Amino acid sequence: MTTVLPPTRWVREFGRPPRILGLDVARALAILGMVGAHVGETSDFDAARPETWADLVNGRSSLLFALLAGVSIALMTGRRTPPAPERMPAVRLGLVGRGAAIFVIGLALEMLNTPIAVILTLYGLLYVAVIPFLRWRPWQLLAGSAALALVAPALFAFLGAAAEHPSGAGIGFVLYGSYPITVWMALVLAGMAIGRIGADSLQTAVVALVAGVVLAAAGYGLGAAGGAAGIPASLDAAPGADPREAAVIAMFAVEPHSGGTAEVLGSGGFVLAVLALCLLVSRPLRWLLLPLGALGSMPLTAYSAHVLSIVLVVGPGGYLSSNAFWGETTIVLLLLTTLWSVFFGRGPLERLVARSAAAMSAVPRR
Repeated sequence: MTTVLPPTRWVREFGRPPRILGLDVARALAILGMVGAHVGETSDFDAARPETWADLVNGRSSLLFALLAGVSIALMTGRRTPPAPERMPAVRLGLVGRGAAIFVIGLALEMLNTPIAVILTLYGLLYVAVIPFLRWRPWQLLAGSAALALVAPALFAFLGAAAEHPSGAGIGFVLYGSYPITVWMALVLAGMAIGRIGADSLQTAVVALVAGVVLAAAGYGLGAAGGAAGIPASLDAAPGADPREAAVIAMFAVEPHSGGTAEVLGSGGFVLAVLALCLLVSRPLRWLLLPLGALGSMPLTAYSAHVLSIVLVVGPGGYLSSNAFWGETTIVLLLLTTLWSVFFGRGPLERLVARSAAAMSAVPRR
């Protein structure tokens, strides 16, 4: 049962340990970034032109969501200590129940027929996909993340081209859609490693910041090298490439949602640095960050409300592109989630998912 604090006590205590406020702040940035990716009017990023910096939300917001999913999974399955063998059946079933509820919420949002590529269906699948890795040590999780980032894009691009671009529903959903599971799993495993090492540790945040900057430089440098050599920044730019050409493109692909190695390293490093900064500033700036923390404490509710708002404004199938609406959505979400957190505690969809997990993992009565 969720304990609801009196408003004055909420202000004093929300976001304090054992809750990690920096994670909630990062989730809020991911949600607001996805709002911008869906409805914002952005120009191609140019570091010398600040007016184009809003383009950073494209692609990177969803990757930040994936990284945070990994951290959350580690926290809910034992924090620094992997679940003991005797706990594994209940932990597995709980993750299946949680993933199933998120998957169904995602399907309901897709039924609204918005132009948004809803992430929750794949997000729910991830809770099942991580089960084999729950007892891995941090170094194993990091090794698995690196292997997926470095090898999987080229491998699956090669196989896709060799098979003349298969288009089955399952393959399109998991491997070649807007959110390739190979890319997301690389970020999820990295997030799990952070959770196992200790997401509440100052040392972890500092190391993650340095690692993020290095990876971003390496990934975007790889993409720039590919561009200088005339290699397309996305497989979509060369649909007729043979298997070997497709594999090469996949290594250098850096565009958002391209699923390339350069994107995973570059944008993955970027979101890792963002998470690290959120962890570092959340304690000294706690009072200022409480509204973001409240929003980030109920990401499923906030994301679903955003998708629903598109339908309410332009109707099913309608398209909306407006920075003003992006700003209005940001203000409304911050206000409503803060009020909900103060007076009701956990978000409504978060409660639903938690109940699904608890029901799935409960020991049957004899």
